[in-house]
Amino acid sequence: MDREHVAGWIAAYERAWRTPGTNALVTLFTEDASYRQGPYWTPVAGLPAIGRMWEKQRKGPDEVFRMTSEIVAVDGDTAVARLEVRYGDPVDQEYRDLWIMRFAQDGRCRLFEEWPFWPGQQPENPPQ
Repeated sequence: MDREHVAGWIAAYERAWRTPGTNALVTLFTEDASYRQGPYWTPVAGLPAIGRMWEKQRKGPDEVFRMTSEIVAVDGDTAVARLEVRYGDPVDQEYRDLWIMRFAQDGRCRLFEEWPFWPGQQPENPPQ
């Protein structure tokens, strides 16, 4: 696994999110993939379940958003990326996210975990 593959995978993920239906998911995830939407969330397991989750989560393929990404690390079959997503024009929702991805030999993701953060999540009295 290298940064070029991870960057291509992230771009394909965004294209799939913007495409009607979920047929493109088979090019991104293995049949038995695990997709965790937060560090303590129960993982969504298997391609059919991931497809159902995608359809529930997104507003539709013509949803207005801008996504930027930065690959933080790649080590063996594991990669970490930092993303920022801004929805709407004008922007009415945004968040930053860390993605942890583990890839199978064929280049598809077998384990996906995200750590999303929204504005205003800072504690009232952060440690100094």
